[in-house]
Amino acid sequence: MIRIPTLLTSALAMALAAGPSMASAATRSDVVVLRAGKLVDVDHGKVLSDQAIRIEGERITRVEPYANANVGDAKVLDWSRYTVLPGLMDLHTHIADEGQEADPGAPLKSTPVRDAFIGAKNARDTVRAGFTTVRDVGVYRGLADVALRDAINAGSIPGPRMFVAGAYITITGGGGEITGLPKGTVVPNEFRLGVADSEQEVRQKVNYLFDHGADFIKVIATGAVLTDGTEPGESEYTEAQIRAAVEEAARRGSFVAAHAHGAEGIKRAVRAGVRSIEHGSYLDDEGIKLMKQHGTWLVADIYNGDYIDTVGRQEGWSAEKLRKNLETTDVQRQGFRKAVKAGVNIGFGTDSGVYPHGDNARQFAYMVRYGLTPMQAIQSATINAARSLGHEAELGSIAAGKAADLIAVEGDPLADIEVLRRVQAVIKSGTLVCAAGPMSCHDGGL
Repeated sequence: MIRIPTLLTSALAMALAAGPSMASAATRSDVVVLRAGKLVDVDHGKVLSDQAIRIEGERITRVEPYANANVGDAKVLDWSRYTVLPGLMDLHTHIADEGQEADPGAPLKSTPVRDAFIGAKNARDTVRAGFTTVRDVGVYRGLADVALRDAINAGSIPGPRMFVAGAYITITGGGGEITGLPKGTVVPNEFRLGVADSEQEVRQKVNYLFDHGADFIKVIATGAVLTDGTEPGESEYTEAQIRAAVEEAARRGSFVAAHAHGAEGIKRAVRAGVRSIEHGSYLDDEGIKLMKQHGTWLVADIYNGDYIDTVGRQEGWSAEKLRKNLETTDVQRQGFRKAVKAGVNIGFGTDSGVYPHGDNARQFAYMVRYGLTPMQAIQSATINAARSLGHEAELGSIAAGKAADLIAVEGDPLADIEVLRRVQAVIKSGTLVCAAGPMSCHDGGL
């Protein structure tokens, strides 16, 4: 079993390389004081200079000016050349699946063992890019995400903290199914764990997924861009059917995220009480008003359209997929801009898996281009993402009592949001994942 070294162990290794006086200090305590040159305070929307972040075990216990810090026997980790932010959060990933490709039957040609290795690599690439928490919103091979989450939690493999859906709740032949297959192809049941065509079936499948480890529920309320035979603008569930999922999730202390492109599907999902709308391509003024009234979160993957149009054409994705992508890309971005202006809750979600994992931060520039300030874009992937999950007390900002999830970047992300694509160091739950030197975040080390 390979385990990521603890922050103290990694700090000790760096100290030994630096010299004996530093090494002896590192052995005296399991408390670390991280010196941040700049600290992005997402709770208050400001940047602080020369701060001390005290880490004990997996938690932050104090944040204060470094000049006021009582370092004592603590090991000092010097990030004074960096801007330090909370670990980033992506609310729309597909880590446990193989990436999108031209062959619609590719998921059926893989094996559980192969998928496990793919998921492990995707998880590693994601956390090393600075995304310490993700909401993984569905897999084709049911419950593969549950297994991956559990392996990460057990320390067996490196990866982000995962909140998982287990499978898609979708109608027969709907946006969450594997379609476009040769006639007569039989899709095994493990790829159809969430297929439900009535309120009763929705309730049964929702509870099945919770019973088998899901953290929340993903409902496919409309057709999908990347599912042949479905149309993004067309509703696939009634409001009553979506509400059935919401009620069962609430009974289990959880929530529903709704894949919804079409205007009517969005409104049905919001009225039914979902926590978030994913994609939101055809979001109209009425839908924006409803989302504002209900406090519904918009998680819109506004980078993806460019990738699909470029790579999809190069790799020969179906003409139907390419057509639907063109029809939804610009209108989605304009709806996002209007939602931002109206004050709708915005969460950061990329649909990673359509494009390669580890490049999640590419979307920040698009969010700024379409209406958010750089600070708001960062908040959408930190404290606001934590709020959308209901975990703002433990995650999402650099504050006493919260998980020690931290990243370091060179430069000022408020002046150049693209620096978030070049993360220099990552700490997750007090464990150093990668850093400059032999544990670089940008190579195959560890």
